Order: sequence, then C-alpha cells, then structure tokens
Amino acid sequence: MSRTSRLPSSLLRAAACTGVAALALTACGSGSGSGSASTGSGSIKVGLITKTDTNPFFVKMKEGAEKAAKENGAQLSTAAGKFDGDNAGQVTAIENMVAAGVKGILITPSDSKAIVPAIEKARAKGVLVIALDTPTDPESAVDALFATDNLKAGELIGEYAKAAMKGKTAKIAALDLAPGVSVGVQRHNGFLKGFGATDKDVACAQDTGGDQAKGQTAMENCLQKEPDINVVYTINEPAALGAYTALKAKGREKDVLIVSVDGGCTGTQAVKDGKIAATSQQYPLKMAAEGVKAVVAYAKDGKKASGYTDTGVTLISDKAQDGVTSKDTAYGLENCWG
Repeated sequence: MSRTSRLPSSLLRAAACTGVAALALTACGSGSGSGSASTGSGSIKVGLITKTDTNPFFVKMKEGAEKAAKENGAQLSTAAGKFDGDNAGQVTAIENMVAAGVKGILITPSDSKAIVPAIEKARAKGVLVIALDTPTDPESAVDALFATDNLKAGELIGEYAKAAMKGKTAKIAALDLAPGVSVGVQRHNGFLKGFGATDKDVACAQDTGGDQAKGQTAMENCLQKEPDINVVYTINEPAALGAYTALKAKGREKDVLIVSVDGGCTGTQAVKDGKIAATSQQYPLKMAAEGVKAVVAYAKDGKKASGYTDTGVTLISDKAQDGVTSKDTAYGLENCWG
C-alpha cells in the first residue's frame, strides 16, 4: 500500500552490488539504496521486492522476511522501487533475482498489470512468484497471493462508521488512493458496502496517493465543496491525519468521524489520541514470513503455494459500537508496525 529499513552492514551492501544488483547502483555505495542481500547462508535463495524501502509497511514486511529466512535456513535478497509506482525498477529486480538463482520471489506490485510479463518470464524459468499485499491483474499471474482482504478491511470501517453515526444523515468524503489501483478500489468499495452506501452517496471524492500532505489538500477541497461533511473515509492513516489537520484548522475535528485502514503504529496512536475513530489493522510481517516459508517448502518438496491466503485484519477502536467486532488500541499498539 502506499506504505526506512534496517541498514545492512557495508559488507552486505557490497554483496548486494556484486550479487543481486540493486535497482540503483549508486545506492549500494551509500547504504540507502533499494537493493540488498540479507544475512543467512542457506542454499535456498528467496527474493523480496517491495514498492519502496522507506514506507514503514514495507520496512516491517522486510523484517518479517529476514526473520523467517534466518529461521528457515534461507538466503534473502531484497530490492525496492525508487518510488511507489516504479514498475521498471521492479522489472529489473525480478530479472536480477532470476539471474542470481532465486527459488522464489515475493513481490508487492507497484503496477499490477505492467509487472505481469516480467513475472511470467520468471515463472517460465521455474521460479515461484508470490504477490504480497497487492494482487496482480489478473490475480492468476502469480502462483499465490498472501494479503489482507482489503474489501473486508473497508467493510469493517464502513460498518463501524454506520453504527457510530447512530442514524444521523451522513455526508461522506472519500479520500482515495489513485484510479485503478486494486487495493484502493477494494477498500473504497468495502467501505461503501459496510456503510450501506453507493458512490452516489459520496459528497466528495479525492485522490491522495496515500500521502498526508495530499490528504490535507483533499480534505480542504472537500470542505470547500461540501462544508457539512461529517464522515471521512480514508485509504490509509497518513491520508487520515492529513484530513484531521484540515478539519482542525476549521474547528471541525470534534464533529467529523474519520475512519481508515492500515494499523501502523502512528495511525493506531492517532486512534488512541482520538484523531481517527477507527482503523482496520493489517499484518505485513505475517505476509512476508508466510511467503518465505512457502518458497522454502517449494524448494524442498516441489509443492507450490497457490490461491489466496488471507493474512488477517482487525478493527481497532477505543469507542466500540454495538454489533461491530473490534479490539482496543492496547491490542492495536501491541500488533502495529512502523
């Protein structure tokens, strides 16, 4: 999702430059780049390619993969796009990893459609490819998908928002991701389903790219268009915090309900602080750990993981609503990421 990691030692950075090439070679020398080779001397090679290496979501995903690789005797190589949407960088990473002899690749696709030809070439050479967090388009382009049920994540906060409104007429603002991105579409549609609404009921919809500053601008635009907005759905917690800033500037932060998705530590703290009413928490560490285990199993017995594995989602709020299952922020902060 529109989600910095632990820096490897200089020796490991050198290995990354000479072994599995980083997406930006200059980064290997600086230690701040988008490719690395992790510790682990196992003969089973696993690749992890994330959208970026700066988003806390993907940092946690990398940590999960590193831990699982050590526990299962595998050697992990990692790479990331220079920015969210860097499909060319991810294609290069796939090619480099295949050339380095990985048995499997775990990837969070930046462009669900454009990455497919590179994935098909990797699979044709016997490499197991598993999508994490974000499905490819079509989903069958990979062997398996380990991810949050994003439709369910949206549905949970939609149900919560509906219950919290207690029958009051809702004027909804939807602060979305970007056109056509599957994660954003699923969360948006899930929210509407849970709320019992349709796009016709949305008073203002704006794209934010999951960015806090853009979320603030989007909320400002919506307040100009519809000053009486009282429910705000956001694609993620940075966008939610941007919306909160805009609402606070207008003195509206107390009377507008904000709900979101992700469950990062900053976002979960914002729920505890009352800035966000509720969020759906997902678990990137689990996605990566299960992915590594699947590649190791494939290397050992030839059995490929297949289909979709739901890695779980939990509604987090300190203001529970009747008929909506949730856990409090104490649980959320114990299980958050970032």
